[in-house]
Amino acid sequence: QVQLVESGGGLVQPGGSLRLSCAASGLIFSINTMAWYRQRPGKERELVAIITKGGTANYADSMKGRFTISRDQNTVYLQMNTLNAEDTAVYYCNAEIIRLGSGMAANRYWGQGTQVTVSS
Repeated sequence: QVQLVESGGGLVQPGGSLRLSCAASGLIFSINTMAWYRQRPGKERELVAIITKGGTANYADSMKGRFTISRDQNTVYLQMNTLNAEDTAVYYCNAEIIRLGSGMAANRYWGQGTQVTVSS
């Protein structure tokens, strides 16, 4: 009953920018960490960026200086700048969420993924 819905993916030329969004919905009491992962063709899924409830962000080394993660109450964003072909991947939203009525037990949820293609 808790869902993460992503948007903002698409085709962009090298050097361009995209902004991904992921909205959490359902009977939510609190959202702890939120994160973006990606899976490039033929590669394992990898962490892109993560942000805490208090707004502290961390990034994979290849993303620092180019990508920015941010959040509001129910939505996490990923601003991607200076994109290159190596950024082509399916990007997944992930969140640790405490549901209403569940006490303080947290569960991890995944979005469906959104395709980002960087090509001229």
